Amino acid sequence: MATPDWVQHAVWWQVYPLGFTGAEKAQPASGGSAPRHRLRHLTGWLDYLLEMGASGLALGPVFASETHGYDTTDYFKVDPRLGADADFDELIREARSRGIGVLLDGVFNHTGRTFAPFAEALEQGPGAGTAQWFHLDWPRDWKPGTEPAYRDFEGHHQLVALNHEEPAVAGFVAGVMKHWLRRGVDGWRLDAAYAVPPAFWARVLDDVRAEFPDAYFVGEYIHGDYPAEVRGGTLDSVTQYELWKAIWSSLSEGNFYELEWALQRHNTFLDTFVPLTFVGNHDVTRIASRLDPAPGQTASRLPHALVLLFTLPGTPSVYYGDEQGYRGIKEDRAGGDDDIRPSFPASPDELSAVGQPLYRLHRELIGLRRRHAWVHSARTRVHSLSNEQLLYEVFDAGNSLFVALNLADQAASVPVPNAAGEILAGDGDGGRLDPQSGQLTLPAGGWVVLAGAAAGDRSRVQAGFRPDPRPRRGSVDHMSYWFLAWGANSRFTSRI
Repeated sequence: MATPDWVQHAVWWQVYPLGFTGAEKAQPASGGSAPRHRLRHLTGWLDYLLEMGASGLALGPVFASETHGYDTTDYFKVDPRLGADADFDELIREARSRGIGVLLDGVFNHTGRTFAPFAEALEQGPGAGTAQWFHLDWPRDWKPGTEPAYRDFEGHHQLVALNHEEPAVAGFVAGVMKHWLRRGVDGWRLDAAYAVPPAFWARVLDDVRAEFPDAYFVGEYIHGDYPAEVRGGTLDSVTQYELWKAIWSSLSEGNFYELEWALQRHNTFLDTFVPLTFVGNHDVTRIASRLDPAPGQTASRLPHALVLLFTLPGTPSVYYGDEQGYRGIKEDRAGGDDDIRPSFPASPDELSAVGQPLYRLHRELIGLRRRHAWVHSARTRVHSLSNEQLLYEVFDAGNSLFVALNLADQAASVPVPNAAGEILAGDGDGGRLDPQSGQLTLPAGGWVVLAGAAAGDRSRVQAGFRPDPRPRRGSVDHMSYWFLAWGANSRFTSRI
């Protein structure tokens, strides 16, 4: 599958709405509670997203559910803890007015126990019209009130696995996707896609793309043969967990050989699809916690992770709070995700000043990325490698950048190819390039991005791009690149 053209310019800000808005951990026991209109809280953060340089809002679960959102009970209803249809429509309208794309999180491998078709099957028994929607093991002498055994998701009995061989399930899922695409969203993250047969995704997405050919579909995959899953399911992308692991692990351990191996794999994936890249999400320990300076280290290696995220090929995603240096540990227990899914203040003005340097670094690197949008589907090659120093080139047929990283607590020099040019970005102490010797000196814990021979700073108005004339908030220079890139996207501007 060819990734929709607009995705080349996408940088997602991923938000877990139930946590972000401070919603209750579970639906009130009484049920039928009035909507709490918390989605409006998110609307006030859209300009913050833009000013950081992001162009898309990737939402975690927003549909009615029992607890954490991944136990959906009604796929056509906004979770009352977040609001109602009008709140969702307002969020989409406000996003559209800013040119922001929206991605929804679809939990189509399993449902909550109070999902109406499952409740119908339990009540009516083997003859229920929805009995085939699930993997149910009925007692031979079934009587009303007797619950069958059923297949669940990875041992979580409250998560009821859907039967993806049942045509009615495929029709239902396609109907859900099209309903919300008609409401203005731009694509879907497919939760636990790895647990679903690829043929199911192929059937569903063929149906959906008949009406929405430019919709974007990214599957959650952790291990396995990513390209085969993309081809089999006709997905646009998958979550690049291999690269995520290699980034934090190589930086934490001072072992760039692990990252170099992952980059080789990453190149092979790019022959088939462009992965969704990230250094944090709603399911993992925060990157700032992973890379807290270890005993004996004098500086954080968190900036290096961001340099990698924004200079490597892929569609980058920033998990809310990571741009402010939020910390949180994922724990394998009930409530073990709470620390990594916190609430955000009422407005950006209430954020601590402690996170501003990291936020500014995000803004700088996203700006660099936007000036070199070709990086999205480029390739990488390593020129210099040791445990604590790495120099790699990201390139396509007519462009290149060089990136140098130093993890050591002392300055280090690395050889650079003749094609390396001026320094485009670097840490506060910068780096020094000696053209005569071809050596780049990096400060302790430093990093540098250099122009390639054919890269440099490209024209702000690239061929085929047209600026969006509507006024925008924010005066940071790199934002102009964002407007030009995203404004070229008629699928967004035409909906406003």
